[in-house]
Amino acid sequence: MEKAMPAAAFPGSNSSTMNVSLAHLHFAGGYLPSDSKDWRALVPALLVAVCLAGFVGNLCVIGTLLHSAWKGKPSLIHSLILNLSLADLSLLLFSAPVRAAAYSRAVWDLGWFLCKSSDWFVHTCMAAKSLTIVAVAKVCFVYASDPAKQVSVHSCTIWSVLAAIWAAAGLLPLPECFFSTSRVLAGVEMCLVDVPAETEVFASVFGKLYPLLVFCLPLLSASFYFWRAYGQCQKRGTKTRHLRNQMRSKQLTVMLLSTAIASAVLWLPEWVAWLWMWHLKAGGPAPPQGFIALSQVLMFSTSSANPLIFLMMSGEFKACLKGLWKWVRAKKHPAASASQEPPAGHSEVLPDNVPSPESPTSIPEQEKTGSPSSRKEKTEKAEAPTLPDVEQFWHERDTNPCVQDNDPIPWEHEDRETGE
Repeated sequence: MEKAMPAAAFPGSNSSTMNVSLAHLHFAGGYLPSDSKDWRALVPALLVAVCLAGFVGNLCVIGTLLHSAWKGKPSLIHSLILNLSLADLSLLLFSAPVRAAAYSRAVWDLGWFLCKSSDWFVHTCMAAKSLTIVAVAKVCFVYASDPAKQVSVHSCTIWSVLAAIWAAAGLLPLPECFFSTSRVLAGVEMCLVDVPAETEVFASVFGKLYPLLVFCLPLLSASFYFWRAYGQCQKRGTKTRHLRNQMRSKQLTVMLLSTAIASAVLWLPEWVAWLWMWHLKAGGPAPPQGFIALSQVLMFSTSSANPLIFLMMSGEFKACLKGLWKWVRAKKHPAASASQEPPAGHSEVLPDNVPSPESPTSIPEQEKTGSPSSRKEKTEKAEAPTLPDVEQFWHERDTNPCVQDNDPIPWEHEDRETGE
C-alpha cells in the first residue's frame, strides 16, 4: 500500500499534467498543491475567517465558564463544555494557521516535524471532542432523569475524566504520525502518507477501525443518551414540583443535542475524504481537490459553530455573559469616576444610582435597607408637621385678652414677638 508514488511533474507546471501525475498521491498535513492562485488564496482566507469567528466565540464561552467557576459553581457538565471549547480553541490556534499556510504554498516548506504531527494533532483534538460529547450526553441523561437531585462531583473525578479523554484521543490517531513524512519528488518537497510494505495489513486495519472508534461509535452512543434524555424530559408534565429544573433540563438537552448534530454534519465530509484516500485503489478515481479543501474548512468550522450554539441557546450562558460584562465594566468604573471628579470648590452631590465597583447594579445598600426606626421617624416627620405651641398660645390669650381679641392673626404676632 505505497501511497507516495513518483510524480513526473510538480506544482506550477501544466495543470492537466499535474492532475494526472499527482492524482494518486496521499497528501498529509493539509498540503494540497494546485496551479490556481485563486484557489490557493480562497482556502486560506476561509480558514482565517473561521479562526477569527471561532476564537472570539470560544473566548466568550471559556470566560463565562471560568467566571461561573470563580463564583463557586463548578460542575461536571460545565467542565466538559469547557473541555470542548479548549479543544476548539487549540484547533484554531495551532492547526488552522498551519493548514492555511500549507494551502497557500505549492511546496511543503514547513518542516519535517509539522508534517509528522499536523494530522495527528488535528485528529487528537477532534477525537477529544467526540469523546467529550459522549460524556456530556451521559451526564445530560443522568441530569434529565432527576433534575431536582443535587449531584456533587469531586474535582479529582473531573480531572480524571478529562485526563482519560485526552489520553485516548492522543493514542487513537498515533499511526497517522508514523505514516506521515516529507519527501522530495521530482525536485519538489511534499508532505505525504507513506505506508511501508511490511505495515500494509496494519494500515488497512487502522483505516477501518479508526473512523469506527472516533466517529461512528461516539456518535451512536451520544445519540442514544440524548434520545433517552429527551424522552425523560417529554414524560414529565407541568404538574410537578420542580418545573423550573425540568425546563432547564430540556433546554440543556436540546442545546447539547444541537452541538452534537452540528459537529457530526460538519465533520462528515472530512471523514468521507479521509476514507476515500486511505482506501484508494490503484487506477481508481481520486477525490477532487475542491472537495478535500471544502471538507477541511467545514471541519474547522465546527470550532466556530459550537460556541455560537452555546451563546444563542443557553439562557444560563446569556445571564453569565451579561454578569461578566457588568463585572468588567465595574472594574473600569473607578478610573472613569476619578477622571470625572469635580474640583473641591465646585463639589456637587452625585446621584444615588451611580454603580459602585463592589455592587455594580444600583443604589447603595444603606439607602435601600435602612434601619426600621430611622424609616419610621422619617415617615412620622413627613406625615405630621410641627404645630404651634397650643398651650403657650392660650396662656398668652388669657393674660392679654384685648390684644389677642383684636389681632386676627395671633400666630404671626407671636412670631414677631419671639423674633424681637
